[in-house]
Amino acid sequence: MRAATAADGPRARVTALARAYLTFAERHPAVYDALFQLDGGLAYAQEDTPEPLKDAFAALLECLSEVAGEGVRPELFTKTFWASLHGPATLTRAGRLPPEDTERRTELLVDRLAMF
Repeated sequence: MRAATAADGPRARVTALARAYLTFAERHPAVYDALFQLDGGLAYAQEDTPEPLKDAFAALLECLSEVAGEGVRPELFTKTFWASLHGPATLTRAGRLPPEDTERRTELLVDRLAMF
């Protein structure tokens, strides 16, 4: 989130957030898998979701809510944006998406999903 808060303007913040997410997934594959691939029995998006997970979502929501678009619930947009990053993160690691296209995919994702 530091990368996003240091960026100037909504588009730059969203782009920095996307890049940071994908970089984390690439550099820390075991942690990423533990968080998002393995079933650890954690409840997501529910009343009994652990506070650290709620805090992490709140940080994403804070960054993304301003670009959700008119008539779009910020929570729904944030979950959709996260899911849109999760796919390339896992598919690139699996060798199904070429890593040299990561930056272009990120730009495309930001351009198409975020309303500026």
